[in-house]
Amino acid sequence: MTDNDGQRFDRLPATAAEREVAGRASRAEVIDWWVDRFGLDADTFDGYTFWEKGAGKIWIFAADLPSPVDCEGVGMTFLRTRQEHWKPTTNAVQRFGGAATRNVIELDPDEARRFLAGEDLTPAWDGDWGYLLVAHRIAGEREPIGVGLYVHDELRSVVPKGRRASLPTRE
Repeated sequence: MTDNDGQRFDRLPATAAEREVAGRASRAEVIDWWVDRFGLDADTFDGYTFWEKGAGKIWIFAADLPSPVDCEGVGMTFLRTRQEHWKPTTNAVQRFGGAATRNVIELDPDEARRFLAGEDLTPAWDGDWGYLLVAHRIAGEREPIGVGLYVHDELRSVVPKGRRASLPTRE
């Protein structure tokens, strides 16, 4: 087994059997997690490569490169692994979450406004606990807006502080 190098990007192995770095997720595990957690089709990720930089920071890239890669960024951050519960990034949810069929909580306009401002909510939800895809309706269509952590009947906003927004109320 080789060590993880936090200064470079390494492509995820295709399967766990091909793993060379202890604890590193495989491409199959990442895709299976999105399929199981959010109901996305596995083919959603065809044409994308997955990379790890640091311990568990997974990036997705719409092309292929030789591995490893020494650079600051490849594609966009996608998922945090190597913790008790894997966490999707806001970018990933906004990019791929429109096709989700499970663990999506839809907020009304006031709840969505408060969630985007960083407030925790107590919405009606009878689904799984853990990280949820948070959405609301825009022009009649469901749009993903971020990631929330649902525990103990509370939806915690995990919208990054730099991306929080104070939106005007609609009269």
